[in-house]
Amino acid sequence: MSVVSENQFLLHSLIMGAFILFVYDILRIIRRVIPHGGFWVAVEDLAFWTYCGAEVFLLMYHESNGTLRWFAVTGAMAGMFLYKKLFSRLFVKYVSLGLSKLLKGVGRILRWLFRPVGLAGRKVRRGTKHLMGRQKRFLKNRLTYFLKVLKINMKV
Repeated sequence: MSVVSENQFLLHSLIMGAFILFVYDILRIIRRVIPHGGFWVAVEDLAFWTYCGAEVFLLMYHESNGTLRWFAVTGAMAGMFLYKKLFSRLFVKYVSLGLSKLLKGVGRILRWLFRPVGLAGRKVRRGTKHLMGRQKRFLKNRLTYFLKVLKINMKV
């Protein structure tokens, strides 16, 4: 019975290693599709490593009563290695390519749908610029008139 539980623990650690790399691949895909600055990359990495640490801790806690078993660490590393060699590169490449194309298509559709709103906004801006130009001239002329009246009254 002990050998079976040890083998299950090794299998769980292999799966855990592959799962950790899968989650990181999802982060890599998000970073390719939606580029963002170093601050957010650091926040994402901190959240990822906190999550991974908690998952590994829970695996060790439930499977080996909290004792660190080196064959489990080796098993997790082997799971990561196998996942990286078999799936990672193709998964990240094609999923990020697909999502990029999908987002471009959605962006085109949204631009086409909101085109009338943009045209109306440009018309409103042009109209307000024209009105503002008239108001500026009117205010300038009124201020000039009041300054002349003030100068004339000051001389008398």
